[in-house]
Amino acid sequence: MICKTDISNLKTDISDKIGQKIIVKGSLGRSRTFEKEATLEKAYPNIFVVRYEENNRNVTYSYTDVLTRTVEVDVFDGEAYSPLVPPQPEIKRKKYDIMV
Repeated sequence: MICKTDISNLKTDISDKIGQKIIVKGSLGRSRTFEKEATLEKAYPNIFVVRYEENNRNVTYSYTDVLTRTVEVDVFDGEAYSPLVPPQPEIKRKKYDIMV
């Protein structure tokens, strides 16, 4: 579940990283994905703007896109890329035998 504090923390993180290089990863449907280099351009209350380098085009994403992992954003810190939102730990589920 996404809380208001999660969104406000993400807004602050993105606002602090404006101008930095990022990699945006997402899904195009039907098992097709994309991964593009970009720059964080602007941050607004509900969305943030990314400029893709390959075609010099602006694209907007919502903060919930990142929190729901519809898109993944990796930020370049000068040495390497690291995820903006840490990956979720895998939850191991138990298998139950159902008797009918």
